[in-house]
Amino acid sequence: MKALLLIDIQNGFCPGGNLAVPDGDAVVPVANRLIREGGYDVVIASQDWHPSNHGSFASQHPGKKAFDMGELSGQPQVMWPDHCVQGTADADFHPDLDMAEIDHIQQKGENPAVDSYSAFRDNDHAALTGLAAYLKAQQVNELDICGLATDFCVKFSALDARDMLPDVKVRFVSDASRGIDPSGVKTAIDEMRSRGIGIVTSDEILAD
Repeated sequence: MKALLLIDIQNGFCPGGNLAVPDGDAVVPVANRLIREGGYDVVIASQDWHPSNHGSFASQHPGKKAFDMGELSGQPQVMWPDHCVQGTADADFHPDLDMAEIDHIQQKGENPAVDSYSAFRDNDHAALTGLAAYLKAQQVNELDICGLATDFCVKFSALDARDMLPDVKVRFVSDASRGIDPSGVKTAIDEMRSRGIGIVTSDEILAD
């Protein structure tokens, strides 16, 4: 079984959003093409779904501003702008994303005491989202991952997939993803490659 995991293709991470990734909306047509033509048995979309008092928000830390480094539950933490707050338009999926073909939505980041970059588990690895169990139940043995942002949520999701689903072939779809920082993107891709994650383009997938 072949699955596609779309990471956080939400208004908040696209131009005009509260934590916009440069050119973030450019992933939408590529993702839609993969959804429709990639031959996937299962399509999953993760959704950042923060309470308004989430501890990763700079607004919750007096004296901190967005993108400062701080601490959350004893761990170093980037202080983010308020983003993808539950029930707001910022948290909605991009309106052009083909949601009719999504089989499962995996929400994450609901615990205000810990951040959740990965779609599989919180950053402290103490709490699981249930996504790995869902993919195992679907008997997935190939998993392609893409979305926003390469150097954070996409990378950590791919690395967790590699760790938590050791028998699954995991690939990162580069042209269906965008990152925050160019050097961070390069480092993320190098790290994924070093961990045995395939680096592919949508054209390569569709040519299979």
